[in-house]
Amino acid sequence: MSWRSFALRLLGVGFYVAITIVLFTLGGLWLDNKVGTTPILALIGVTLGTFVAMFGVYLMVRPGLTGTLSNEEKDKEKD
Repeated sequence: MSWRSFALRLLGVGFYVAITIVLFTLGGLWLDNKVGTTPILALIGVTLGTFVAMFGVYLMVRPGLTGTLSNEEKDKEKD
């Protein structure tokens, strides 16, 4: 893997983390305004967004950590 593709992959992971946390936070803030529970749902949104982002990062990075491809990726390479 070239350094450019590696850098783009890391950039994509960073954008994924940022967008996920921001969207969950904004969702929590929106729900707070609708329900009237000012800080609670926003904090839950931040926490849930962080967990979802970290799980997504794990799924993105896992093939590189194990050095193996999933069966689905192997099938794509055969074509």
